Amino acid sequence: MPIFETYRGVVLPSMCDHFGHMNVRWYAWHFDDASFHLWTLAGLGHKEMRQRGVHVVAAQTINSFVRELKAGDLFVVRAGFTKVGTKSVTHLAKMGDADTLELAAKQETVEVFFDPGSRKSAPIPEDFRLRLREKIVAADAAP
Repeated sequence: MPIFETYRGVVLPSMCDHFGHMNVRWYAWHFDDASFHLWTLAGLGHKEMRQRGVHVVAAQTINSFVRELKAGDLFVVRAGFTKVGTKSVTHLAKMGDADTLELAAKQETVEVFFDPGSRKSAPIPEDFRLRLREKIVAADAAP
């Protein structure tokens, strides 16, 4: 049940709002960057997807903010796949303190496989589905 470290970062002063903590837009930025790495770490890189004529697009994200991150804080994002359907997958990412892993925020994302030619959802190629199913983690255990 793989859980992948998908991103590491530092909260810069320019990322903080007038309350002194990292602004929501930056949580989204870091989670988005982390999600690109998740696919490659799971063995389904974007290069292979392009060669096979499929892409993934975010259909839904749900964010939960648990505690503030402030300028100078080091953080890590860890993620895992929690569901594989016929056209979509769900993954959960958690952002936490780089030293203690204390949870700061989490994001659940549903991504849909997409045919770039027709601009419509497409079935997940069967070999992709099999590879992804091997990597599912329980939602309450992830990451």
